[in-house]
Parts: sequence; structure tokens; C-alpha cells
Amino acid sequence: MQKKHIDLSHTIENGLITYKGLPAPIICDYLSREESKKHYEEGTQFQIGKIEMVTNTGTYIDCPFHRYENGKDLSEVDLECFVDLDAIIIRIPHTETIEITENHLKDFTLKNKAVLIQTDWDKHWNTDAYFENNPYLTKGAAEYLKEAGAILVGIDSHNIDDTRGKSRPVHTILLGAEILIVEHLCNLQSLPLDRFTFSAVPPKFKGAGTFPVRAFATIE
Repeated sequence: MQKKHIDLSHTIENGLITYKGLPAPIICDYLSREESKKHYEEGTQFQIGKIEMVTNTGTYIDCPFHRYENGKDLSEVDLECFVDLDAIIIRIPHTETIEITENHLKDFTLKNKAVLIQTDWDKHWNTDAYFENNPYLTKGAAEYLKEAGAILVGIDSHNIDDTRGKSRPVHTILLGAEILIVEHLCNLQSLPLDRFTFSAVPPKFKGAGTFPVRAFATIE
């Protein structure tokens, strides 16, 4: 049977606000096609783009360095941690609760899994509603994921932590245990409950702990 790939990433475009208070990306020409004509023979032209952005843009992955000064950055995390991870999806609609606790997770086998939390919050993407009262995991949920042996946790929400306060226990616990985090996923409703793999591969940057990814699922 042919493999099927399902894109779980938001499109990044000029002016997109991912996280209120952080600047939008600037995506423009460094060398336009028109300008390039002077460098090549007639009929030959190229575009070279220029992108200026914070690393927390679009659908992105968090590595330990994002939270911990001595944690692994993007260049230090093994490629195997980003690609073809056995995965499971847990569906907890935001219409039922925005507080996701360990009790929501206890009926699932999480060991060595990429755990994707579907709340359907992505329907608010690119609207003001996306930034307020979003679904999040509790400290207890993070501790349970750590003890259960999850290797990555993703969510289709504005943040995996409750942003109404100043503490970030979920980032602290998961990244402290080298469990990667992917935020701002989308299209999770297209996935089966299990029997798929998850990939979210960032560029190999030194000194960066967060970066946009093309997150996707592979279904056999």
C-alpha cells in the first residue's frame, strides 16, 4: 500500500502573528527576478528571498535549549528524535475543557510515542480568539507524560502551558526530560488514533532552541 502523508503545519506568510507580542515574519525579495536579469543572459532569471523572523513562528518545535541554557539546541538533538516517530493522537475538544490533566491521558500507551493532543483550537488560527483562553496541559499532565515515557508532545493550541500566569511548568518538565514539544499543529482531525508516524524536522542551527518545522504524519 502506498504511504500517505498528512501535513500538520500552518503556512507561514509575510505579516503572520503566531504569538501576540512577538513580531511577524518579514518575507521579501533579497534579489528580485527583475533585478537578477542584469546578471544573466537573456531569458534567465532567479529570485533569492530574504526572511526575518523570530524562531517562534508558525508550527514550531521546542528543544531543551529553549528553556535551559545548557540544554541541547537544534544542532545537538539527534535526527532520529525528529523523524518517523511512532505516534498516537488523544482527542480532547476545547468545547469540553481547556485544562488537560493526567486523567485525560491514563487510558493510552504513551511509552516511546509522539503524543499529539487534538483540541480543535486550530480553527481559531490567525484570529484574535486564538490567543486567549486556549487549551493547555497541567503540571500533572506533564509529569504523567514524563513518567509514561513519551518522547515528544504536540498540541494544536497557542501554547502547551497555561499562559495566564508567569510559570511554565509543562515546558520546564518536558524539556528538562529532553521530551520535545511541538506547538501550533493543525489538521489533526485527519489522523487515525494510532498506526501512524510523526515527523517535525527543523534546520540544524547552533544556538537556537526553537524553529519552525514542516510537521507531518505518515500513514501506511
